[in-house]
Amino acid sequence: MTDDVLTVHGGTPLRGQIRVRGAKNLVSKAMVAALLGESPSRLYDVPRIRDVEVVSGLLELHGVKVSAGADDGELVMDPTNVEEASTDEINVHAGSSRIPILFCGPLLHRVGRAFIPDLGGCHIGPRPIDFHIQALREFGAIVDKAPEGMHLSAPNGLHGTKLELPYPSVGATEQVLLTAVRADGVTELRNAAIEPEIIDLICVLQKMGAIITVHTDRVIEIQGVPRLHGYQHKPIPDRIEAASWAAAALATKGEIEVLGARQADMMTFLNVFRSIGGEFEITDARVARPGVTGVEGGIKFWHPGHELQAVALETDVHPGFMTDWQQPLVVALTQARGLSIMHETVYEQRLGYTQALNQMGATIQVYRDCLGGTPCRFGRRNFKHSAVIAGPSKLHAADLEIPDLRAGFSHLIAALAAEGTSRVYGVDLINRGYEDFEGKLGALGALVERL
Repeated sequence: MTDDVLTVHGGTPLRGQIRVRGAKNLVSKAMVAALLGESPSRLYDVPRIRDVEVVSGLLELHGVKVSAGADDGELVMDPTNVEEASTDEINVHAGSSRIPILFCGPLLHRVGRAFIPDLGGCHIGPRPIDFHIQALREFGAIVDKAPEGMHLSAPNGLHGTKLELPYPSVGATEQVLLTAVRADGVTELRNAAIEPEIIDLICVLQKMGAIITVHTDRVIEIQGVPRLHGYQHKPIPDRIEAASWAAAALATKGEIEVLGARQADMMTFLNVFRSIGGEFEITDARVARPGVTGVEGGIKFWHPGHELQAVALETDVHPGFMTDWQQPLVVALTQARGLSIMHETVYEQRLGYTQALNQMGATIQVYRDCLGGTPCRFGRRNFKHSAVIAGPSKLHAADLEIPDLRAGFSHLIAALAAEGTSRVYGVDLINRGYEDFEGKLGALGALVERL
């Protein structure tokens, strides 16, 4: 489709100010949590992205009334009349998101049945749902497999249990939290994910009346309660989008102030950004006084004006270097002097986007070996998951096809940094996680246009 193509005239430094809203990886899960309440919930600072539309549609299929609030970015969800949805209607959304599996616990509590369609999402490697299914069974769910998906029921209700994750998976941790809060008894989850978005989801659930304790050593204890009510919540800012714009500033030799970005969520990224040679300045929000408008805080990122330095990096679960940060940053690393190393330990097929960068003049070699010491989920399993980036490389324009969300934004950054005019196909996929990215590019002085 020609209207899904962006023409990018590269070589212009990005300069200006943009704002990030609530984190994509929290907002969608907080929307699912609204199903658990017996009164309306209000979520603020919600980004206008495709994932929010998908979850809104799924909620409405199940009888939740979803509407815009009085403020810009406010979403109101009324779960008073939750009901079972048809498998055909749910399957319409199956290729759009992996969120449907997180509906299971809340729906089993509210209506006694749930359905899991074939799951979509970005193609960055298999993300098996085995643990999700096993955990739901441990809670007492009965799972029946069918050609169109899986049907779940809980004729005897759901009950607290003891679980240990083989890997601190974010999705599996969310599944346990959303199921355990209304299960009968106490649930103990070991080796849980503790990402900022997980802690923020726990804050949402606590506001609803849940009793959740986060212990040391990745142990979370949930004491089930018989009922929950609605919440009012402003989510943490999107640290992935903030880092993506930071990488764009570095790659294009520009300066971008990201309003809403928060230091506490990005400390690991900021350390790496500084190690490469990038500069940043943190501005804390100033409280409004009578007659004075409040000033929102954020982080300003800019290229130092001198050569960037190569680094060796490994992605890891929080508080390590986030896997979603590596793709945009690798584009910037093509401009650093020396050999940089990126060892991807979370998703086995997340380096496919480097082929397009090589097509544009980068020098990136991918390897099956683990080029680092961080424990890897798939070492010795024949996946090319380590990359060596030689720089600096002069990037030139190319025609690019976007394969997934984060790689898509990385391709866009590369086109902006390259000399000449590139055509980027499939850019609507970026709308899954980046609100109004074309408007923000315009505000930063980028020369882009739809074909």
